[in-house]
Amino acid sequence: MKRVVPFLALALLVAGSSIEPATAQDAVKGKAIFDGNCAACHAVQEQVVGPALKDVHKRRDEKWILDFVKNSSKLIASGDKQAVEVFEKFGKVPMTSFEGSLSDGDIKDVIAFVQEESDKPAEAKTEEIAPVDPNKVDGASPAAAGFSWKALPPTTQVLVALIGFLLFVVFVVLIITFFQALPLLGHLYDKPALRNTPMARFVALLRGDTSTITGTHKDILMDDHTYDGIFEFDNDLPPWWKYMFYATVVFAVGYLLHYHVFQSGNLQIAEYQAEVQQASLLNPAVGSEGNANEVTDFKPLTDAPKLEAGKAAFIQNCAACHGAEGQGVVGPNLTDEFWLHGGDVNDVYKVIKYGVTSKGMVAWQKKLSDDQILEVSSYILSIQGSNPPNAKAAQGEKDEPKK
Repeated sequence: MKRVVPFLALALLVAGSSIEPATAQDAVKGKAIFDGNCAACHAVQEQVVGPALKDVHKRRDEKWILDFVKNSSKLIASGDKQAVEVFEKFGKVPMTSFEGSLSDGDIKDVIAFVQEESDKPAEAKTEEIAPVDPNKVDGASPAAAGFSWKALPPTTQVLVALIGFLLFVVFVVLIITFFQALPLLGHLYDKPALRNTPMARFVALLRGDTSTITGTHKDILMDDHTYDGIFEFDNDLPPWWKYMFYATVVFAVGYLLHYHVFQSGNLQIAEYQAEVQQASLLNPAVGSEGNANEVTDFKPLTDAPKLEAGKAAFIQNCAACHGAEGQGVVGPNLTDEFWLHGGDVNDVYKVIKYGVTSKGMVAWQKKLSDDQILEVSSYILSIQGSNPPNAKAAQGEKDEPKK
């Protein structure tokens, strides 16, 4: 027995060492399958189009995962509570069916990869220490330390409200008194010495005399200005018209100095460029990764090798949502003449590069280079009118791509 025990221990050690590489090999194979079929809509640690897959092997049993990946619509139609919950939570968009394209072994390899990624410790994030603001008192922000009506005692609130009411009453009394005194003021400013003063005109305007604005009509006929029984009077232009004209002259001088002499203001082109830059900062897909409003002037590629490269990248990254032939699955059909965001190669390029988060289209600028994105865009335009079987109904507006 003493001689047998070492051999048993050695056999167990060899068996244990032979199991671990097999598991690791499954995870490696699963990563390749995941990248080719699932990465477009899923990630392990974060939600993309579909849910994050971290610890999915703990939340769902293996049989359920196999059934859902192979045909989620069938599982949902059966009334499975968990499948229906996932379906409704993620916008009632069915997951692409992999029945026939992935075997049970392939899906188990993906589960092994997800398990391996889930067990990895999360990367520690260094928290930035905010600088201490000397204006803050006991950690309170300046806004918190500022004036607050609700923070005042009730007696102070009543006192302030009373003072405000009294000031309003005094203001109303003054207005009433002023209008009551208008006749006296009218007699006062009707004297010849004060009749043409600005205050006299203001008082006359308040009493209903609009001649200050409209001017006075003079019944003085102009000599030799009679045509077909129509007489022309020698009247001045209304003051309101002249005041507006003077204002436009002053405005024009100020405009000229501001925009063209001192150049302290932005003209239309500069304003447009500033707005484009501001829009690029507000766009969540924009930052150090690029500008979704960038001006591009690409032409569709026509070289066969580049179109083949675009096709390979499309099948690997886009087929999960758009179908291997571009017929549309979760995403729209890419072979018809209708487009949601424009059918020019530059429009397609930007959609692929920066994505459309609101519609589930992820940005590919971190995974594909600019050349690869242009190749995929050109390949998509090359399959226009191919009419693949089971094509999805048209979406968007008809927009012929520029050739």
